[in-house]
Amino acid sequence: MSSGVPSWIQQAIGGGEVPHAPTLAKVADEKALARSGFALASDAFRHGGELDPSFTAIEDDAVAPPLEWTAPPPGTQELVLVAEDIDTGQVHWTVWGLPGQKGKLLEGEVPPRTGKNAHGNSEWLLPDPPLGEEHRYLFQLFAVDLPLTLMPGATHEELVRNLDGHVTAAAVL
Repeated sequence: MSSGVPSWIQQAIGGGEVPHAPTLAKVADEKALARSGFALASDAFRHGGELDPSFTAIEDDAVAPPLEWTAPPPGTQELVLVAEDIDTGQVHWTVWGLPGQKGKLLEGEVPPRTGKNAHGNSEWLLPDPPLGEEHRYLFQLFAVDLPLTLMPGATHEELVRNLDGHVTAAAVL
């Protein structure tokens, strides 16, 4: 692939070529994807589907979408969520400190710990592609084998460094 994104990630995401390597490509391997049936879902949209305007910059009072996941593999200490625009490489949300068990984030819920998005804020960065452009957003959930010691407001790069070598399973939506 010309983008350098592994084919297993291209297949997991679907919808054509992925021009920017998501966090998944940096911290996990193919064996981690959906390990032990680990899966991520949302009542608000399907894999490859459009985000409702209530989760984008189109709406004045937009919030983060609801997400739900199955139980991660045994030994998981914590879950980490990263949402990215895979067409631009922009990070929209980094979340960690989620319990290593089956769970969910409700629509608009404030997670335990968040890091900086592409605009330097520690919140859900509302998708706002240029008029007439369609962008794809990838939600990635990682099961890790140790609790992260990152402070709230950490950068995506700091998060990636802390995840390296500790991801035991991953799920994408």
